[in-house]
Amino acid sequence: MTRDLFLLDPDVCFLNHGSFGATPEPVLAAAECRRRELERRPVEFLQRRLDGLLAAARAPLAAYLGAGVDDLAFVANATTGVNVVARSLRLEPGDEVLSTALEYGACDLTWEHWCERAGARYVRRPLDLADPVGSLFAGATERTRAVYVSHVTSKTALVLPVAEICAEARRRGLLSVVDGAHAPAQVPLDLAALGADLYSGNCHKWLCAPKGCGFLWARPEHQPWLESPIVSWGWSEGGGTFVSRIEKQGTDDPAAYLAAPAAVAFVEEHDDREASRALALEARGALAGLLGTEPVAPDERYVGRMVSIPVPDGVDGDELKRRLYDEHRVEIPVTDGVLRASFAMYNDRADLERLLAALSSILGR
Repeated sequence: MTRDLFLLDPDVCFLNHGSFGATPEPVLAAAECRRRELERRPVEFLQRRLDGLLAAARAPLAAYLGAGVDDLAFVANATTGVNVVARSLRLEPGDEVLSTALEYGACDLTWEHWCERAGARYVRRPLDLADPVGSLFAGATERTRAVYVSHVTSKTALVLPVAEICAEARRRGLLSVVDGAHAPAQVPLDLAALGADLYSGNCHKWLCAPKGCGFLWARPEHQPWLESPIVSWGWSEGGGTFVSRIEKQGTDDPAAYLAAPAAVAFVEEHDDREASRALALEARGALAGLLGTEPVAPDERYVGRMVSIPVPDGVDGDELKRRLYDEHRVEIPVTDGVLRASFAMYNDRADLERLLAALSSILGR
């Protein structure tokens, strides 16, 4: 079974792949192999080989994502990539960055920080899922400079129509920035076809790479103005390239990046995205029926491999989360009154049934 290839505790029903992912043993072994190579000959590895190794690791990842190998750089996580864009964007007083009210809290803080420093505004719009594009751009003004949205929202697990959003942004002459933290390997992704200007994603979630492996992708015309988290050797020779500025951040352990090809190969061999999505859709209906609430996603086009269902009024979400784990060993997030279930390649119907039984026991239903 695929689950046997992961180190997950067999006593825990793990329905929270969406938060941090889980890395299978073969991918961990690939990372450890690189780590041992480094420690055997540190100078040779870091000074003579690393640039070539990173380029070789980017190639299969770029192919998997539908990207040019020189248009993608490794970063620690999607939040790092969003920070690179937000700090690099030259906003003027009164400018606006348009977003939704569904974004990840850490990245909301990122945009609020850099907008405040520039005297600009970060505008968060409620999204009407009957007309997501229209309701978002109803908040655009003549001072809007950029549009920032998640491909798959974190708490609410909605797969947003980012291609349509990016197309409308381009029609209006606005920069489009996509947070793809939850997208790679959860939903089909072709960066070249998507239409975004900038896209930051994680490999450690649904692509099952080691923690600390993410990427920032940028269209070639935007690469020159993108700065890096710190100024280091990647800025040499006239400012360096997009890849060198982003990736050369001083001495670090590159094993997570170098294991990206193993993660891509593992997912391509073992993952069945459609089977997991079918299970998520089944869970969406079963949980809504049990809890007596409407799913956050109004229809299937917004559903990937995660589903979110509001808990009933009067139910303490934090207490429900605690009891699910402490009493039933079901690991699942309940945030702001919304329960989110993730269905990865190692989950099956037995996991869904265990969740439903645990909820029935706790809620007396």
